[in-house]
Amino acid sequence: MIATLPMYDYPEVRAATDAWWKGIARHAGVDLPLSRPDDFMAPWSRDDLVFSQTCGYPFTHHFKGQLGLIGTPRFAVPGCEGFRYSSFVFAREEREVGGYHGTTAAVNTLDSMSGMLALKAFFVEHARDGRFFGNAVLSGGHLNSLAMLQRGEADVCAIDAICVAHARRHRPELLHGLHELGRAPLVPGLPYVTRDKDVARWQRAVVAAAVDPVLAEVRATLMIGGFTVTTAEDYAAILTLEADVERRGGLVLL
Repeated sequence: MIATLPMYDYPEVRAATDAWWKGIARHAGVDLPLSRPDDFMAPWSRDDLVFSQTCGYPFTHHFKGQLGLIGTPRFAVPGCEGFRYSSFVFAREEREVGGYHGTTAAVNTLDSMSGMLALKAFFVEHARDGRFFGNAVLSGGHLNSLAMLQRGEADVCAIDAICVAHARRHRPELLHGLHELGRAPLVPGLPYVTRDKDVARWQRAVVAAAVDPVLAEVRATLMIGGFTVTTAEDYAAILTLEADVERRGGLVLL
């Protein structure tokens, strides 16, 4: 069996991530350490995956119908409403939105809801024949995208609200001098998933962990404010947003 929590596992909060998983596992009656493989996506394909967290875009696309949806953590940070979150769009220079035509975008990955599709949704109305940016570069991670802006290697990026909150708390230098252009539409947050057939067991475990007083400090460190048992229908909002971007002419990044 394997369990991972790769999406917000920054070094500054790694001990809290371990404690959060330990609390969930305790409520599920499981004794299993958290794994951190180099390829963080690989466990999502393993039959023995008992617990993980994915980005909403892979969940609704590449892994559609393959992963059991446990639910969605709620984060107590600006840019989140209930189990939904938005992406903040940052730029090196302050201009009108249309003034970024022909600039370079930093994108964490091409299958990212918050860094790819959110960026398209924010700029699509300014695209011309499906084009807006002059170039796009892959950063490999949201905080890397911010660093690329700071180094002058890119001009704009979209960062999910929880990553922004972590940057503000632990790495404020990454945001220094950047301009917030706005926020992309709210979408369901990054879901907890499993390949265990007993999804309900994990739902009960996270519901219990979300109110466990022993884990209060851990939740505060991770900025987790609760948990919602979401459904696949909730995540259809991502597909709807993608279809809307295409309906409005689309926007090519690379």
